[in-house]
Amino acid sequence: MSLDQNLFTLNVASRPDDPNVLDLVDPNGVVHYTKRRLPGTVYTIELIDPLSESVLATVTAPSPTSKHKTIQLFNPDIVVELKYTGTIQFKWGFKWEEHDFQWRREECYILRKPDPAVLVAITKEPPGRLQTRSIQILDYNLNRFDIDDRKGLEIVILTALLTFQDLNETYHTPRSDTSPSASPSESTATLAAASSAGLVSRLGLSRQPSSVAAPPPAVPPRPAPRTGIDRVAELHAIRIAQGEGDANEIEVGEECGIDDYAQYAERLLQDEAMLFVTVRSATAAQVPKVLRVVEETKRLRHKSGVAEDEELFQYVIYDTRQGSPQRKGPKRINLDDPDPKGKGKEQSKYAPPTSLTIHLSKIDMPELQPRVTSGSTRRSSGSALEIPPAAIPPELPENARGKAEKDSKRAAGGDSKKATGKESKKQGKKEKSGY
Repeated sequence: MSLDQNLFTLNVASRPDDPNVLDLVDPNGVVHYTKRRLPGTVYTIELIDPLSESVLATVTAPSPTSKHKTIQLFNPDIVVELKYTGTIQFKWGFKWEEHDFQWRREECYILRKPDPAVLVAITKEPPGRLQTRSIQILDYNLNRFDIDDRKGLEIVILTALLTFQDLNETYHTPRSDTSPSASPSESTATLAAASSAGLVSRLGLSRQPSSVAAPPPAVPPRPAPRTGIDRVAELHAIRIAQGEGDANEIEVGEECGIDDYAQYAERLLQDEAMLFVTVRSATAAQVPKVLRVVEETKRLRHKSGVAEDEELFQYVIYDTRQGSPQRKGPKRINLDDPDPKGKGKEQSKYAPPTSLTIHLSKIDMPELQPRVTSGSTRRSSGSALEIPPAAIPPELPENARGKAEKDSKRAAGGDSKKATGKESKKQGKKEKSGY
């Protein structure tokens, strides 16, 4: 890719006395960085400041061709993971201050999904090889983003680029066992003989025992399965990746324990950006477990002292299904004897909840509060107590209403006469006793 002559450019210059050292110099010949490869079985390079001769960054990996390299920056100490992210194309990615960067052959981009990537660095290479000659960092594009440590980002971009050059040299350097003095015809004949011998041995036509092949590399051990709160976090991440829930939803299953779910819920509530956490049951059998998880979560908050400073609201949503809908078919007649004195009538109406969802919120959520219907009053605990309406007699026809009024008057008159007679008798008895 062509470079802009108006931008600051660094050229890669090798030292004739030491092939393991490279200098990054500007067009005026001033050295800005020095790269040195250390000898040893493990691939290690250093990026050095030529003025102070201090180590700015190091790169370590099992070999130059490894697809995962670790970049260590100093003063301050920062670790950056450089990973091969491509399948067919050349792509290496790393992360810096919440921004994702990617090297694509001669260009380095900052990724902005779903927006297009922005070019931040370009290089000039000979055709067909990853041998960098010049590099330019596009500061005018980097100024569009909030990056605090611009110098550290520059060091990471340059260090990653220099590892690609070592990768290219490893692939193109001839092996030590190859004889350079052999003529092309001899090499072709040797290669043909080796190929035919290998074909004969694979087909089983050779009577002589073939040479023992090198043993395959050992399979790395399988990582131990996660347990406890780490397993809860792993299950939570899997559900989010599959689009089955939100970041603040915890589905309580059978796999992990109550303390593990409670600690994970408490960890989510510690996040200032998390206003509420939802704890829901995976199946009907996990409904009691959800209650115990919520109680343990509140206990942990109370134990840590957070509950005294920050109030936690609790909202419960449950579903009680009386059973599957009845299928169409012949009607069944119940011939069982009725329960004496109506015992068990209320028990037959109760059905345990099939699902339970509890919201633990740092803020008041009126939309989740239970609704109060007409003819009901609310207790202090928040539950609604239904009050039956007053008994109202049904309306009577006009004839029946007149008859009822006469009967009531007659009964009232008879009662008054009886009361008057009783009072007169009592008065007569008092007068007789007076004489």
